[in-house]
Amino acid sequence: MGWIGETMDSIKSLQIRQVLTQAVSLGMIVTSALIIWKALMCITGSESPVVVVLSGSMEPGFKRGDILFLHMSKDPIRAGEIVVFNVDGREIPIVHRVIKVHEREDTGEVDVLTKGDNNYGDDRLLYAHGQLWLQRHHIMGRAVGFLPYVGWVTIIMTEKPIIKYILIGALGLLVITSKD
Repeated sequence: MGWIGETMDSIKSLQIRQVLTQAVSLGMIVTSALIIWKALMCITGSESPVVVVLSGSMEPGFKRGDILFLHMSKDPIRAGEIVVFNVDGREIPIVHRVIKVHEREDTGEVDVLTKGDNNYGDDRLLYAHGQLWLQRHHIMGRAVGFLPYVGWVTIIMTEKPIIKYILIGALGLLVITSKD
């Protein structure tokens, strides 16, 4: 009869109690993942404790597809540190190195200028119109570690959504048809 026929027979034979059990299990998995993410946010002090490098602007240090682990402490940001920041008007965070730090004399606040290691010029063209420096509220965190190439899964699923839908469908089918 084949794999598809067996799967359909398996779905038909499920009782309502099994379906509810599987739905509750799936809900618990999703809830656990969200709790872990929120806990990481609290521990690291960053709104996004893990990010994927999406471009080659930081090569050779970080390549496209590397995963960075972020931490945001109260310590002042220094030149040479790698930071992840959001720019007003852009949704995707940027991973670049701090090349210059400017302390305001009147308030003592620190502004920073960034640049990708593989870019020719600084990032002022990436900042919002008229913005010359990044303030602390733009910075999501400092890079404290990385895993090479693991983020390619995210990149592939973003660039080719059909793969994401196939994967989600296959996992959903697996959850529904599991007998445990």
